[in-house]
Amino acid sequence: MSLSPRPSPHLSPRSRPHPHPRLAVLAYDGVRLLDVAAPLEVFGTAGGYELVLCSPGGGPVTASTGTGLAVQADASTVRADTVLIPGSPTLPNAPLPAGLLAAAAALAAGARRVASVCTGAFVLAEAGLLDGRRATTHWRHAAALARRYPRITVEPDAIYVRDGHLTTSAGVSAGIDLSLALVEQDLGPQAAREVARDLVVFMQRPGGQSQFSVPARTPRPRHDALRTALEAVAADPGADHAAPLLAARVGLSVRQLTRLFRAQLDTTPAGYVETVRVEAARALLEAGESVAGAARRSGLGSDETLRRAFLRQLGVLPSQYAARFRNSAVE
Repeated sequence: MSLSPRPSPHLSPRSRPHPHPRLAVLAYDGVRLLDVAAPLEVFGTAGGYELVLCSPGGGPVTASTGTGLAVQADASTVRADTVLIPGSPTLPNAPLPAGLLAAAAALAAGARRVASVCTGAFVLAEAGLLDGRRATTHWRHAAALARRYPRITVEPDAIYVRDGHLTTSAGVSAGIDLSLALVEQDLGPQAAREVARDLVVFMQRPGGQSQFSVPARTPRPRHDALRTALEAVAADPGADHAAPLLAARVGLSVRQLTRLFRAQLDTTPAGYVETVRVEAARALLEAGESVAGAARRSGLGSDETLRRAFLRQLGVLPSQYAARFRNSAVE
């Protein structure tokens, strides 16, 4: 499989940078395919970039899907304006692939701008490039990044974080958000907006990583009663889940249940219930429900309660979230 630059028919030549800046994407064995392909698609659609897919040593690599990628250059020979380090499912839990750290460090040393997608942040962190800086990565691995590299200020809810010449992004598809932000930095908001419309994606995605499934990002509780409580909330977010009722349902005192939530989930029963209800309200808004209807059916009750919960957890108003979702459906 070959990923190479292509001219874009969608943007006028006037909107393209000149001279053509080189953007290098570093591929390696086990790399996540979408982390490579999505940024290349964004920059290729924008036009005006010289795109180079390179690898440590210059040989072909095999992505985590088993897909073979034919690269164009040995990373040690490449000098690029912008360097992008994709992630891999193995990076948080295994040694870095051979030659990856040296290749990434060499590319970064000569670049004006360096970015990572998803767990590619672990490569930048290992190279010491994120020390003293803010960064993000896939929500599933944010805590591990913070523990392993305490000199980094990890922002687990961000879609992407720019700190100086370094930009890191959240998981997988967030590479599109990051790439659009870099295109906007180079070519301006109109050019980035045209790319987003062509690819039928958000120009600026509403909210952060907290918008993604609550059960999926909640560690599995060790205590049976806590698991039962979580299942009850997930099964019917709109029901009455006041702490006394929830505790009685699982045979614990309110104090015991609260202690379990704190110890295993780092939240309170009320906090968890609100998070699940926000997720339910989000799904209702995506399905076309009104703000008032989403508030009522999710169990949050009033428009004002829904508004405060959305701002607290997602950083966006319910009406804005609904409008952006509708807009993305028709573009």
